[in-house]
Amino acid sequence: MKLTADEIERYKRHLVLKEVGGPGQQKLKNSSALVVGAGGLGSPVLLYLAAAGVGTIGIIDDDRVSLDNLQRQVIHDTDRVDTLKTESAAETINRINPHVKVVLHSERLNADNGLDIISNYDIVADGSDNFATRYLVNDACYLAKKPLVFAAIGPFDGYLSTFRAFENDADGKPKPCYRCIFPEAPPPGTVANCAEVGILGAVAGVLGTLQAIEVLKEIIGVGESLSAGRLLIYDARGARFQNVTVAWDPNNPLTGENPTITDLAIHKNADGICAA
Repeated sequence: MKLTADEIERYKRHLVLKEVGGPGQQKLKNSSALVVGAGGLGSPVLLYLAAAGVGTIGIIDDDRVSLDNLQRQVIHDTDRVDTLKTESAAETINRINPHVKVVLHSERLNADNGLDIISNYDIVADGSDNFATRYLVNDACYLAKKPLVFAAIGPFDGYLSTFRAFENDADGKPKPCYRCIFPEAPPPGTVANCAEVGILGAVAGVLGTLQAIEVLKEIIGVGESLSAGRLLIYDARGARFQNVTVAWDPNNPLTGENPTITDLAIHKNADGICAA
């Protein structure tokens, strides 16, 4: 479908960018992205993907808006407390850009539905805040051959990378996945969540916005992808960014030389998503 007159006016600042232009904007319109979690990270991701004109945006989250999350989950507002986050986010998106189709998955992402849901989208942005979901999303994206833009946040810091582990690098080796950086989840109770230690709300905004940029880059095909083996680390207190090189781990159980994970059965009975 061609851009309408309203869309040409709406996306004018994209259309004059030589790296985007008409072809790039058409790619955005024809694309679909799934955002896992409509929380602190998911909020800016959803806002910017919608504003950019991504044609179909899926949102998966079974949680409801709560007052103590509004300092970082900026896609929601006070009047929507106790509303499903998916419905609240969709209402905001529809006000921002009526040309975007929003698909709501008001449920937990799990071993039973993970592949079916993720397979319906071109790209996935993971904004969950627990290790069980991160491993599940990573594994499902690999099995479905879908690019994954991952972000995680702490009280004053954050991490970002893109995974296309179903592809090989220039040397013919598989590109890294989440399991190459974090082989195993830490023991339960050893890593406090944001409800326990707190978080500076704007940190989620920084990482979520960076995450949205990486999703748009992957769709348009512009710039250098983090999937080349880079983990971006943000330190808010020091106002610093750091790049760490990551490589494929031949011993990891998903994409290694002797893989033991061939489906999502390992994730049976795991906890569902909780948005950061």
